[in-house]
Amino acid sequence: MAIASVNPATGETIEEFTEIGEPEIEARIARSDEVFRAHRRDSYDVRAKAMRRAADLLDAEKGEVAAMMTAEMGKTLAAAGAEVAKCARLCRFYADRAAGFLADEPADADAVGARKAYVRYEPLGPVLAVMPWNFPLWQAMRFAAPALMAGNTGLLKHASNVPRTALYLGDLFTRAGFPEGAFQTLLIGSKLVERVLSDPRVVAATLTGSEGAGRSIAAIAGRELKKTVLELGGSDPFLVLPSADIEAAAKTATTARTQNNGQSCIAAKRFIVHTDVYDTFAAAFTANMAALQVGDPTAAGTDVGPLAQEQGVRDVTEQVDDARARGARILCGGERPAGPGWYYPPTVVAEITPDMRMYREEVFGPVAGLYRVADLDQAIALANATPFGLGANAWTDDEDEQRRCAAELAAGAVFVNGMVTSHPELPFGGIKTSGYGRELAHSGIREFCNAKTVWVGGG
Repeated sequence: MAIASVNPATGETIEEFTEIGEPEIEARIARSDEVFRAHRRDSYDVRAKAMRRAADLLDAEKGEVAAMMTAEMGKTLAAAGAEVAKCARLCRFYADRAAGFLADEPADADAVGARKAYVRYEPLGPVLAVMPWNFPLWQAMRFAAPALMAGNTGLLKHASNVPRTALYLGDLFTRAGFPEGAFQTLLIGSKLVERVLSDPRVVAATLTGSEGAGRSIAAIAGRELKKTVLELGGSDPFLVLPSADIEAAAKTATTARTQNNGQSCIAAKRFIVHTDVYDTFAAAFTANMAALQVGDPTAAGTDVGPLAQEQGVRDVTEQVDDARARGARILCGGERPAGPGWYYPPTVVAEITPDMRMYREEVFGPVAGLYRVADLDQAIALANATPFGLGANAWTDDEDEQRRCAAELAAGAVFVNGMVTSHPELPFGGIKTSGYGRELAHSGIREFCNAKTVWVGGG
């Protein structure tokens, strides 16, 4: 697709960009490699000073950056502002903790016949980051902040519909005081990703995106024997059991399904409800979803803005229409509104069966699937009956049920009586076709490090 900023609220093109050519790609990879050799020797204090400056810049430019993201991909201004603030917090988190996360780890020297033995964490080199449009700042920052603090350098290939945000990121870290070239944006299309990843100076890659994109990156990296971290799609279950606070569960379910206009890999998408509380939950949830205000994402009262791309509206429409044609009940929404922009209303679909696309596919828009189950065993079985395994929500005040959900739900994260979200303090990632590897916390910063064993003998 063309590299362009297109306002999803109107469908109008804001600005088009020219893809960089081979000479510029070569120059930027060479610069990344050159800078790495010096940047890796900088102290944590030097890196932390620049990272805190990046956080300060984000705070100072929050309004401008939020408006840019809203114009490019349609999230509400409030959500965009919160995303900028979260990125600033992440920068400070790693500025404060990187040295501790990557400190030498002593081993039992006596057990291995050494005078001294330890594990040393060292950066790998230039890493390619292929990032999506749905959280255009946060997704890239989840890689950039720990990677730079570890001493790596970054090359960002962002989604082609958020080039302004991509260019902002490409300048941010240089303005903050990191060496020029430590983090660079490559305005290229997907066809040139293989060329970059195949370059011997690029040592690893991280991708957040679709299963198809993940398989492509993994295949290239496998051929080249390079490390990858993949965060792919999700179809997160949201279990509601009889002991739960139904009102609180329905309120959180509404946010969990419609955050970021429903375009989040970790959004709750399949609402699996015990029959004893199904009717009560369904009524409250449907009322909450129907009450949400859909409209201009720059307006203060808007809860749900447009989808980021016209294809996204077509995909969601087809999935809902398929379910309706096969016997599902539409409890609210379900019809694309007339007029400009790529809008789709908050929608609740009940009585979904395995022959419907919504049963087996990720729905990337504000559409919830509602399922009735007889007991916890059936709830867990249905929750796990998907190729995805990113996050899972469970609502229950029963401690035994909480333990079972934590142990038996097949996901990278299980949140009990709360909404799945990413926190700097907790590892984030999935299993099955939702990907592998982890971002955030100590796990994330170590993904692109060499855990080097050091054994020292002698007197």
